[in-house]
Amino acid sequence: MSCAFCSLLMDHAPVDWIAREEHAAALLPLPASSLAPGHTLVIPTVHVSGVHEAGALSLAATMVLVQKVSVAMRDALGAPGVNLLSASGPGSEQSVAHLHFHVVPRWRDDGFTTWPSQRSRKTIAESPVQLLADAIHTSDARARGEHPR
Repeated sequence: MSCAFCSLLMDHAPVDWIAREEHAAALLPLPASSLAPGHTLVIPTVHVSGVHEAGALSLAATMVLVQKVSVAMRDALGAPGVNLLSASGPGSEQSVAHLHFHVVPRWRDDGFTTWPSQRSRKTIAESPVQLLADAIHTSDARARGEHPR
């Protein structure tokens, strides 16, 4: 299988599973890539390459598990905050082409930042607000079976 996460889910490989539910699962990343104690990856159990292709059920179940992991980090690890990190699609630096969210526990003064330190150089001539609003309207209309304006 070409997808590392699908292989782990199917083979029941020796992975540190935090939770395995019908539509989502949570596991620890490889030790060399862990950003903090308890750093967890949350993935849908069906293959979907990114957020753009995710069905509502997979996406909702994955986000509900993200919340459960976040609460567990607060309650069990004493982490008052979390960072959610995800990259999806070409140009995003996505390392595994399977939708996944990094849930990174955070403590005050833990000594690192996950916030971007730079801004994108990309410019868009038209108003991003109007372009995004129009795209959502069109998508919603298609989902209802209507012809978008």
